[in-house]
Amino acid sequence: MLKKYFLPRLLQYIVVLFVGITMVFIIPRLMPSDPVLSQLDQITAQGQYMDPDAVEEVRETLTELYGLEGNIGEQYLSFWSRLFRGDLGPSFTQFPTPVSKLISISLPWTIGLVATAVILSWLIGTFLGGIAVSYPDSLFTKVIEFFAMSVRPIPYYIMALSLVILFTYLLPIFPMSGGYSRGVTIGFNFEFIFNLIKHAALPILSLVLVGIGNWFLQMRNVASNVVEEDYVTYAEASGLPKKTIIFSYIMRNAIMPQVTGLGLNMGNIFGGALITEIVFSYPGIGTLLYNAIVSGDYNLIMGITIFSIIGVSTAMLVIDLIYPLIDPRVKYE
Repeated sequence: MLKKYFLPRLLQYIVVLFVGITMVFIIPRLMPSDPVLSQLDQITAQGQYMDPDAVEEVRETLTELYGLEGNIGEQYLSFWSRLFRGDLGPSFTQFPTPVSKLISISLPWTIGLVATAVILSWLIGTFLGGIAVSYPDSLFTKVIEFFAMSVRPIPYYIMALSLVILFTYLLPIFPMSGGYSRGVTIGFNFEFIFNLIKHAALPILSLVLVGIGNWFLQMRNVASNVVEEDYVTYAEASGLPKKTIIFSYIMRNAIMPQVTGLGLNMGNIFGGALITEIVFSYPGIGTLLYNAIVSGDYNLIMGITIFSIIGVSTAMLVIDLIYPLIDPRVKYE
């Protein structure tokens, strides 16, 4: 089991990380713009006068800070050396703040927001999809299918804007933007926690409503094939309780693609729900990435991309390792 299942997947995980992070190193260096010259141009555009010696000193300092010293091979070795030390370099636009610090500040917000939304939508959508296949002619199933087909094509940002209009303007129940209100005492206290929940409610709801539709339809499509299997027919003919057939025969055998999808979505937490966070001005990775792209801060873009690669790859490795717990057939392959 260890040699045939775990070790190949661990090796694949390492290779994916190596190739992905190497591409993160290569692609920005293929861009025609020079980040050091761009930084110097910004300083000059602000009207600051610098004599040639000072300009050269700043250029050398920026070249060293951004890991652009030496030839491409030396830069590559320096890149990995810094990465193993957790040094992703400084942010261009928020110099000299390290990229790792900016990510560590924004990441908890996105994890709390997106992880909650993904898990809730996955649980609800998967459960409803399994129930809908088991009771195809019920009014409940028809209502859920209509809802899923209606919300599935809606982009996240349209759903987010609709909720903003409904619950901040027409019915001012929730705050419009931000992670928490100004003046609230930050800490582990009821006032702050309740304030956090109020600010996160609409972003989470916008992701959950659309996500439920996707997970429901995926589960329904897979489960609709499972209900036609011989073992389900035999279970029904044997007089097993309907609840046992639904959860032990239908949903358990149809849930594997859902688990894989959950792993991918959990890994994408590191990329953030970009549009949703921007609409609600939520201080997460999505907003940080958007600002980095707009300002051309490719050091920050590279840092977020590396975290995204690590997140997706690690999530898939974890999902692969728990497959035998979900599907006993994996143990015998």
